[in-house]
Amino acid sequence: MRRLDHFGLLAPFYERAIPLRDAEQFVKRVGLPVDGALLDAGGGTGRVAQAFQGLATRVVVADLSSRMLHQANQKEGLQVVCSHTEKLPFPEEYFERVVMVDALHHVCDQVETASELWRVIKPGGRIVIEEPDYRTLIVKFVAIAEKLLLMRSHFLAPGRIKALFAFPGAQSWIEKDGFNAWITIEKIPN
Repeated sequence: MRRLDHFGLLAPFYERAIPLRDAEQFVKRVGLPVDGALLDAGGGTGRVAQAFQGLATRVVVADLSSRMLHQANQKEGLQVVCSHTEKLPFPEEYFERVVMVDALHHVCDQVETASELWRVIKPGGRIVIEEPDYRTLIVKFVAIAEKLLLMRSHFLAPGRIKALFAFPGAQSWIEKDGFNAWITIEKIPN
């Protein structure tokens, strides 16, 4: 049975339906500017990544939806890569920063995705994940709606997301912002 391409259908209007809220907040949490590459994993249309242009040497959007990436490719300065987050086509310790915004609950395998994000981040680098906080009532309704729409969503509570990154040399913390949670993981140099 073929899966419905939800994000391909949403691509043309995604940014109008879900605009970037506070670019300044993202920049601060990610720790920009930085001299090095930044990856927006599961970055879709590049709506978040476009806020990082000029604040990193290279800004890459990786996503599985070619239609979402087509929208990202229209934005000046973004490089796009069609890829699963579980098997990123980058060398080890390539990125200074990795962001994943509202996407972890959509990946095929969250454990493998966490391992890949950890693999591609440089020592001294930072991974920032923003996810809807499944412990809030509104996000529980969103989760039910996504199931009814036959999306493969699998929401995790912030503490479970943080636990995915329990690697040696990882320092992490959780911050709440309304119905969203920010999980920040830093890779401490040896």
